[in-house]
Amino acid sequence: MKRLTLLAFCFSLAACSGGEHEDLQRWMDENSKDLRPNIAKLPEVKPYEAVPYDPQGLVDPFKSSKIEPETKNKAGKGGEFQPDMEAREMRNSILEKYPLESLKMIGYLNINNQPIAAIQVEDKVKQAKVGEYLGLDFGMVTQITDTEVKLRELIQDSAGDWSERESSLYLQGKEGSKK
Repeated sequence: MKRLTLLAFCFSLAACSGGEHEDLQRWMDENSKDLRPNIAKLPEVKPYEAVPYDPQGLVDPFKSSKIEPETKNKAGKGGEFQPDMEAREMRNSILEKYPLESLKMIGYLNINNQPIAAIQVEDKVKQAKVGEYLGLDFGMVTQITDTEVKLRELIQDSAGDWSERESSLYLQGKEGSKK
């Protein structure tokens, strides 16, 4: 019985290999005889060149404490730009209690050749002159034009060092006004 099943299986395989698809095979052979693959050449492999490493005089890269170059000019902990926190408390300006993003420049005044910006915070309008402070990042007004207020802010990084950043507060038009 097993031999009969095996014999029937072999005959059925032989029947499948008939000339049913010979025309397709012939067409494939004719159309693919002139085809050559167009493969780009591989780039030239450059030999490895070892670079000598001389750790003498360099800072240990695996030291767990913060790495600080000795040439960095520090005026104490926090860097040379560290702001005076007590002076901020003494000024007690409402414009320093809000982030710069929530302040709006809504006007410009020029009184006795001194530029003054009209700054709105919530429902209050305050005046700001050059040398005054705006925002939470110790932003000192450095220049006022008819379209913007330029500031020099002091920001602290994750390591505790302070650095300077330039920012601007631009004149805001009325919401809903037609041009």
